[in-house]
Amino acid sequence: MAIIHATDQTFEQEILNGVVLVDFWAAWCGPCKMIAPVLEEVDAEIGNEVKIVKVDVDTNQVTAENYQIMSIPSLLVFKDGELKGKTAGFMPKEDLIDFIRQY
Repeated sequence: MAIIHATDQTFEQEILNGVVLVDFWAAWCGPCKMIAPVLEEVDAEIGNEVKIVKVDVDTNQVTAENYQIMSIPSLLVFKDGELKGKTAGFMPKEDLIDFIRQY
């Protein structure tokens, strides 16, 4: 499954079904750039188990505020639209997969 870029308008629809990992990021954020290829690897490895959605906090401030995003990258896991877990900062691929699979 390809990584989806959500907006304030499409976010709620994207998290409704199944397990969804949401990456809140910004173009100017160094750690966000570091985690981007890790997300690609996670998608390649377990994309059948999880949908990955990216939200640019600079252009989608309503969604970022709704989920009280204070630092980026922030990674949130939703299951069928319900927030299940939240972490911030860079994470190696194996740790990220373990984090997702908790839910």
